[in-house]
Amino acid sequence: MAKLKSINPATGDCVREYPEMSFDEASGAIQAADRAFGVWRRTEFSVRAACLKNAAGLLRRNQAEYARLMAIEMGKPVAQGRAEVEKCAWVCDFYAEHGASFLAPEIVPTDAAKSYVAFQPLGVVLAIMPWNFPFWQVFRFAAPAVMAGNATVLKHAASVCGCGLAIEAVFRQAGFPEGLFQTLLLGSGKMVAVLENPRIKAVTLTGSTPAGRKVAARAGSLLKKTVLELGGSDPYLVLEDADLESTVATCVAARLINAGQSCIAAKRFIVVDGIRAPFEQRFVEQMRIPQPGNPLNEDTPIGPLARHDLRDELHRQVCRSLDAGARLLTGGIVPDGPGAYYLPTVLTDVRPPMPAYDEELFGPVAAIISVRDEAEAIRVANDTAFGLGAAVFTQDTARGERIAAEELEAGACFVNSFVKSDPRLPFGGVKQSGYGRELAVFGIREFVNIKTVYVK
Repeated sequence: MAKLKSINPATGDCVREYPEMSFDEASGAIQAADRAFGVWRRTEFSVRAACLKNAAGLLRRNQAEYARLMAIEMGKPVAQGRAEVEKCAWVCDFYAEHGASFLAPEIVPTDAAKSYVAFQPLGVVLAIMPWNFPFWQVFRFAAPAVMAGNATVLKHAASVCGCGLAIEAVFRQAGFPEGLFQTLLLGSGKMVAVLENPRIKAVTLTGSTPAGRKVAARAGSLLKKTVLELGGSDPYLVLEDADLESTVATCVAARLINAGQSCIAAKRFIVVDGIRAPFEQRFVEQMRIPQPGNPLNEDTPIGPLARHDLRDELHRQVCRSLDAGARLLTGGIVPDGPGAYYLPTVLTDVRPPMPAYDEELFGPVAAIISVRDEAEAIRVANDTAFGLGAAVFTQDTARGERIAAEELEAGACFVNSFVKSDPRLPFGGVKQSGYGRELAVFGIREFVNIKTVYVK
């Protein structure tokens, strides 16, 4: 029987092995989810909201336990893990409070005696989720999906099976119907077959662009709805009038959160020439301060990368960029000893076709790209296959808002702040960063039948 292994990235030790489900076991779980959906879809919004409120309470009560589990399975420092769990509780509370109004029928005056738009759940939704935010990525999708009346089966990353099972337990203990939320212990190779199950009505995936293409192609052939949140290479534009102190602090935080392992982490720093030298000096100084450490320690600012192979690939991207002419300002070192650690790294003189310019760097590596002016900064920012997030820094907030709203090709554009997700705002990308939206009213309406009702 195949095993799914959870490896502690700080030590390289095997935490636990999980027997992989057989295809028949996975099919049985999907069937159980479909049965639960038959009951749940007719359950009052008030009952759904109460269950979500229960889930929020469970998350907060067990915050330390879940943070420790994330630290052991994927290396997230426990302080960041607790913040992630609190954010999951927030999204549960948010949809408990607003889900019913988001899905209330909308009256549309026509020549009918009565006509309106109704929102009804689709059924069982397959969620394929990554390891980098092992609780938040799941709750970001699941809270609105179940509030809308859907059931869901989760295929989590193989390295965080413990997190997937812990989340399943939260839904079960919160009072949701048995089988409504289930974790499938499966490798990625079985996902196409699972997607073909006729009880699966839709799929959402957060992950790499190649994985998104594969799932979207098969789902498209089956005419099943998809929402994809894929990679990103977020540009941060630093204009000549930016406030250096606050800008540098924000940029460093945006690059190093979760050890840089975030689709919406700052990755490309596009700096106007007039401010480049002082920006680089301060940026490098601050990037050198946080040092990777044991994720179980309260004061650790940066943990290891989630897997050794991911760390090694990141280092290869850095080396290839240096070979192509980039300059190393700090870092670029694989530390001695156990663990998938990588030192915070800054590259400058980055230009195409370097990996640091064209590819997503999923780790604590910053690429500085110098430009002449605002126009070139916008052109370079948009010169990417990705379009998830972007930020612009300027003391002229009207200027920044114009660039963010009108010029940058991304799903989320921030001014004088780092890009982040918020239950109150839609989240998703354009271009190779995917399509569809999560969160806010838009997220809860992704997996519903938007139905016209016309009464003569």
